[in-house]
Amino acid sequence: MTEYRRAVDLMEAPLGDEIVALDPAAGICFGFNSVASSVWTLLAEPRSFEELRDALLKEYEVGEEECANELRTLLADLTARNLICNC
Repeated sequence: MTEYRRAVDLMEAPLGDEIVALDPAAGICFGFNSVASSVWTLLAEPRSFEELRDALLKEYEVGEEECANELRTLLADLTARNLICNC
């Protein structure tokens, strides 16, 4: 089973229901909206796509198909930015 995990250690600070994070090695700052913050927090431990989707479905009022599509997009973006990897 494919699992997603954090690929970098970021310095993080909560800002309401969002997270502002800094990659000190690269000198890059990231702003995670509430959904991305939820996913980032969940990825403190490796998780499968299904585990992430199910957790978001419990937290947000969203349909399963829309949740899955938006989660795929988010995971692809985080992977492209080298913040997470799927192993």
